[in-house]
Order: sequence, then structure tokens, then C-alpha cells
Amino acid sequence: MIEQVTTDRFIQDLERVAQVRSEISVCLSKLAEIINKAELAGDSSSGKLSLERDIEDITVASKNLRQGVFRLLVLGDMKRGKSTFLNALIGEKLLPSDVNPCTAVLTVLRYGPEKKVTIHFNDGKSPQQLDFQNFKYKYTIDPTEAKKIEQEKKQAFPDVDYAVVEYPLTLLEKGIEIVDSPGLNDTEARNELSLGYVNNCHAILFVMRASQPCTLGERRYLENYIKGRGLTVFFLVNAWDQVRESLIDPDDVEELKESEERLRQVFNANLAEYCTVEGQNIYDERVFELSSIQALRRRLKNPQADLEGTGFPKFMDSLNTFLTRERAIAELRQVRTLARLACNHTREAVARRLPLLDQDVNELKKRIDSVEPEFNKLTGIRDEFQKEIINTRDTQARTISESFRSYVLNLGNTFETDFLRYQPELNLFDFLSSGKREAFNTALQKAFEQYITDKSAAWTLTAEKDINAAFRELSRSAAQYGASYSQVTDQITEKLTGQNVKVNTTTTEDDNSPGWAKWAMGLLSLSNGNLAGFALAGAGFDWKNILLNYFTVIGVGGIITAVTGIFLGPIGFALLGLGVGFLQADQARKELVKTAKKELVKHLPQVAHEQSQVVYNAVKECFDSYEREVSKRISDDIVSRKSELDNLVKQKKTREINRESEFKRLKDLQENVIAQLQKIEAAYSNLLAFYS
Repeated sequence: MIEQVTTDRFIQDLERVAQVRSEISVCLSKLAEIINKAELAGDSSSGKLSLERDIEDITVASKNLRQGVFRLLVLGDMKRGKSTFLNALIGEKLLPSDVNPCTAVLTVLRYGPEKKVTIHFNDGKSPQQLDFQNFKYKYTIDPTEAKKIEQEKKQAFPDVDYAVVEYPLTLLEKGIEIVDSPGLNDTEARNELSLGYVNNCHAILFVMRASQPCTLGERRYLENYIKGRGLTVFFLVNAWDQVRESLIDPDDVEELKESEERLRQVFNANLAEYCTVEGQNIYDERVFELSSIQALRRRLKNPQADLEGTGFPKFMDSLNTFLTRERAIAELRQVRTLARLACNHTREAVARRLPLLDQDVNELKKRIDSVEPEFNKLTGIRDEFQKEIINTRDTQARTISESFRSYVLNLGNTFETDFLRYQPELNLFDFLSSGKREAFNTALQKAFEQYITDKSAAWTLTAEKDINAAFRELSRSAAQYGASYSQVTDQITEKLTGQNVKVNTTTTEDDNSPGWAKWAMGLLSLSNGNLAGFALAGAGFDWKNILLNYFTVIGVGGIITAVTGIFLGPIGFALLGLGVGFLQADQARKELVKTAKKELVKHLPQVAHEQSQVVYNAVKECFDSYEREVSKRISDDIVSRKSELDNLVKQKKTREINRESEFKRLKDLQENVIAQLQKIEAAYSNLLAFYS
């Protein structure tokens, strides 16, 4: 019962992670409550310590952790056995898989105490609840109808945002959420739709088929949307059992071995480059030969069935390792860092407050006035970093948009060679028929869309690397500015209290950076992402999402729209002018490419000018988003430090502060905060120890 052991371990590990998440979430919530109560009590004593930012951050982190799931995005073309795989994974025939339905609706499969489907609309209508049968009837279409809709450039369900399928399954209850994306196919609009999901999921499950090894469409998708983007992809080669069935003699062991080995070589040649992490080859941990139909049949008969020989035990084990050991620990490490920050900020504030309790108002004002130069230095550090971000933004936006402009203008130089592999089959007699001409024009437009998408994706990858390098440089600057900032805040503390206050007891060097610097260095992710209209927890700042939404989707679509409508007509007229006697197919193909190039080059300057502005805006928005958040966090920190002192002065002016009771209150606050941090540290360490 190897499979049952694997499945049980996966469920147990998911449950263990869920328990640790819940435990730490509760500690964070208590931490926020303790600090908030102390701040409220400060109004009737020595004043607030101005810890609003910490309360806000750990409250968000607690909520994200409480709602956190491992989100898996399933990608795959039609007729790859995607639904069969999902049914085998969850152990029930939940999704329709008998008639190869196709849908353009993003479907999220998550845990719910009752079986139900909720359709969420994008036009303001209230969500609609359906049973499974009606959902299948209303929102799935067969492949023939899907092709027709695609050719007419329509959306199957334009008013639908996404669907949520709730189901009481153990796997889902323990923290797995499955996002079933629209199937990959030959329209770039549909592929771009899937592109918006990839960065908001923990892992991609890319379903392929042994009998159709690495089709052109799959290779194009991987090249355009997956390659070089740092995504975690599990490649699931489905229907591996059919390799035997395709042999003349299914019982010939030697022939089966040779056939399987040839297939493995094909998949390895095409997928190996997507299975390298930091120079290490992890192909065996990312590519799996599955027999989903066999696994499903066994699990339907017996949920505890042994699935050895179906490929599922090895896949489940690898997925388990990645999710519960790698991703969960990385997530909790960030939360621990956040808790340490909140604890240190509280201890620092208490350490500054206690020596000032004995000062009269006039002496206190003098001390506060004495640190004004240091506060000006903090503002100066913020302004300098802000200036560096803006300079980087302007340089990158200008350089990358110019790179795009040059790239587009140069398309004509290699068009004749590049477009050869895209152009449709050309039969001149067919083309002279008006009925066939429309089909040819459609095929030509599809070919051009693929050509533009591939060329744009190649450029996009280069642009992403340049921007990534720029953000890495800003991260290094953030560390340097953060170190200078900490030196100044230490000086403020020393001048105010007459003491050298050091309260950071953590061991890692990066923990000495201020909170805003950690965020700017990419060490913390606190905000929510977005996927198809609904919030995701823990996505944080991701310039890739901003960038991809702008010039991979909008930009590529803009180029296609800008060019195809203009130049397809003239190409058709040019071909009609060739005459009936022009019969040589090779010459006709050359004439087609030559005419296409002529029309393309004619319009490229306008396209390059207009779309380079889109690219400029996209790059600018990436850095603007970063600058806004960094500047706000630094400003919040400066304001809170000033407010902390102003609050004390205000309270001393209006009331007599009982030093003994205030001393006890602040010490209790410090001890209670440390106690919650110790619980978080213990929970995190216990999880590490379990997996070590």
C-alpha cells in the first residue's frame, strides 16, 4: 500500500502545516490585540507609542495566514485528460470528463461543507448559485463550438468573471485550492487569459499526453509564458498506459521498453530547460508519467486503493515536499520576521519611553528639539532613496521602451525568414474562390498573431531580466539606506534617553534593518494579490504582474490589432492580382511573404511609436508602485517616531503621570509581546525540526 502511505503522509503534512499556520495566526492576532490595547491605555497615561503600522501589518499577516491555502494552477490543452487527472487527484468523479467539455470560465475548486457552485459575474450582477448538473449544462461547451467562438473572436461567457466549486473533500479541507484555467489552444487571447494567473499560484500542474508528446502549441506556450520566469511547474505526462496499447504487440516487453525510452527522450529534450533551479537539474522531481484513468478507476472502487504503477505516488510525494517543506517554511519565515519586527519596535519604544517618564515638560521639549537634526537626516534618507528609485524608473522606462521600439522596427529585417514557419498552406486555386479566401484570411491572421506573440514574448523575457536586475540593485540600495537609517534612529534614542539602547536579540544580520527596508528588499510580502477579480492572500508586491498585465497582454494585443486589420486586405488584393496562371506554390508563398513584409514595414513605425508608449507606461508603473509603498512606509516610520514623543509631551501637559503604574504597564506590554513572539518562534522551529 505504497500509495496509501504517500497519500496519508501528504494529508498529514498538509494538516500539520495548517495547524502551524493557525497557531501562528492566533499568536499574531493576540500580538496585535496586546499592542492595540496598550495604545488605547496610553491615552490615559503617558501617551501612545505610535505602533499603528505594526498593528496593521501583523493584522493583515494574521488574516492572510488564517485564510492561506496552497493554490495549484492546472494548465493543459483540450483532450489531455486534465479533468480525469483532477478527478484522480481528489479521488472522486467531480469534474465532467466523459464528453471533453471546454469552457472559458476560470474555475476555483475549494473546500466547502456542502457541494455547490457559485458563478461570479463581472457586470455587477449578484453571484448565482447552481448545482453541478446545471453548471455543466450552462457553462461548458464542446470543442467544435469553442473553435467557432474563437474564429469569431468572441468570448463564450463574457459576463462571467469566475466560478467557485465548493466540495467537502479531505485534500481541499487540508489547505489545497485548485484553479482550473481555460484550456490552452490556438488563440492568443485565451492563452493570455491564463497568463494572468500564473504568478498568483504556488505551483503549475501542466498536463500533457504521452500520445501527443510536446505539441507545437504546448512548446509555444512554454516558450512564451513559462520559460525564464522562475515559476514552479510540475509536468504531468498523462495516459502513459496507452503507450503499451499503441504497440502492435502489447506484450512485447522489449518493444515497450524501446518505445517508452524514445518518448522519455522527446520529453526530456523539450522540458529539461524548465526543470533547472539555481543551476541544479531537478527533472526527476518535476516530470511524471501518469495513468490518470487507471488511478481514477481504482480510487472510485476503493478510496484507499494502492496506486502503485500509475505514477501518482511519486508525483504526490514530490508535490508534498515542495508545498509543505519549501513553500510553507518560506511563508512562515516571513511571518516570523514580521513578528520579530513588531516585538522589537515595541521594545524599542518602551526603552525610549521609560527614561523620559521622569523628565519635566521643559526638559523633555529640549531633548526633543535636540534630535530635530536627526529627524531631518531620516527625511533626507527617504528623499535620497526616493530619488534613486525615480531615476531608476526613468532610466528603465526610457531604455526598455526604446528597446521595444527598435525591436519592432527591426521585425521587417528578419520577417521573410521568421514568418516561413507560421504561414498557412497556400493553394492559389482555393484562394481565388471567395469561399476559400475567407478561410485563408482567417488562417493567415491566426499565423500572424502567433508570429507577433512569439516575437513579443522573446523581447518581453529580455525586458523582464533587465527590470529584475534593476530591482535587485534597488534591493541592495535599500539595505544600505536601511543601515544608515538605523544608525540615525540609534542616535535619536541615545540623545533622548542618554542611554545606548539595543534591544534586538535576533541572530540574523538582516533583522537589524528597519521594517520599511525589509519590505523594499523583498523580505516581506504583506498585501493581497488579485486573480480574476477575487483577492488572494500573501501575493505581496510583484512587479511581474504589473508588467505582464501592461505590455504582454495589452501590448501584444495592441500590436496584433494595429497591424492585422491594416495589412491583411492589401495582401489579399496582391495575391488576387497574381492571376490564374501563377501556379507555382513555392513562388506563391514567397510572394505572400514579400507582400506581407511590404505591408508590415509600412506600418511598423506607427505601431512602434504607439506601443512603445504602452511599454514606457508599464515600466514606469512598476517602479511608481514600488516607490509609493517604500516612501509611505518610511514616512509612516518617521511620523510615528515624532508622534511617540509628541504624545508624551501632550500627556505631561495635561495630567500627572503615575510613574510606578506606568512603568509596570509598559514592562507588562514588553513581556506579553515577547511571550507571543516566543510562541511563534517555537511553532516555526518545531516545524523545521520535523522536516529536518
